[in-house]
Amino acid sequence: MAVRIVLADDHPVVRLGIRNLLEAEPGFEIVGEVADALQVIPQVEALQPDVLVLDLIMPGLNGLEITRRLARRAPQTHIIILSMHANEAYVIEALRNGASGYVLKGSDAGQLVQAIREVQTGKRYLSPPLSERAIEMYVEKAAGAPLDPYETLSPREREVLHLAAEGHTSPESAARLHVSARTIESHRASLMRKLGLRSQTDLVRYALRRGILPLED
Repeated sequence: MAVRIVLADDHPVVRLGIRNLLEAEPGFEIVGEVADALQVIPQVEALQPDVLVLDLIMPGLNGLEITRRLARRAPQTHIIILSMHANEAYVIEALRNGASGYVLKGSDAGQLVQAIREVQTGKRYLSPPLSERAIEMYVEKAAGAPLDPYETLSPREREVLHLAAEGHTSPESAARLHVSARTIESHRASLMRKLGLRSQTDLVRYALRRGILPLED
C-alpha cells in the first residue's frame, strides 16, 4: 500500500515543489495539502495520513504546537518537521513533542524521501549535520528540568499567544478563532499572568525564546 502523506506549509510554491518531488517517488500518495496552520489538525484527523510533512513556522500556530497536539490526537500519523532552522533547541522541542523526523529545507531533496521511508518503519530521522546522539543527551537533560510555564497554558491560550506574538489585535485573533474579542482578551490576560509577562514587548521576547517566532540564524 502507498504511504499516504499530507503536506502543511503556508507557501504554495514550497508545497508544489514538495508535491512534485514526492509524487515522483514510487509508493507515495499525497492525500491532502494545508496552508492554514489552524486547519492542519482537522485535516489530519479527517484524512488520517501515514505521514505529515509540516513546516516549522506557520502563521497562527507553529509546527511545534501542532506536533504536540497531534501526538495525542492522531498518534498513527508520523510527523516530519521541515525547517530552515538547524538550531538544536527547535529539534529538541520537536522530538519532545512527538515528531519522528526533522529535515532541513536546505537539505538534499533525497533526505525528505529517506525521512518518510524511515519514519514509516518506526525509526527517527534527523538531517545531517544534526547529531542524534547529542540530541538524545539534550532531550534527557530537558526531561529532568522544572515544569515549563508554557505547559500550564490551555490549548486556546496557546493559540492566542501565537497570534498575539505575530502582532494580531484582539479583534483579528477573535476572527481567526471564531470567538469574541472579549474572550481573546480574557485568554490573553490569563496567559500573561501564567507566564509572568507584563507587556507586548515581554510577550514577543518570550515568543522568540520559546521558538514561537523564528530566531535569526
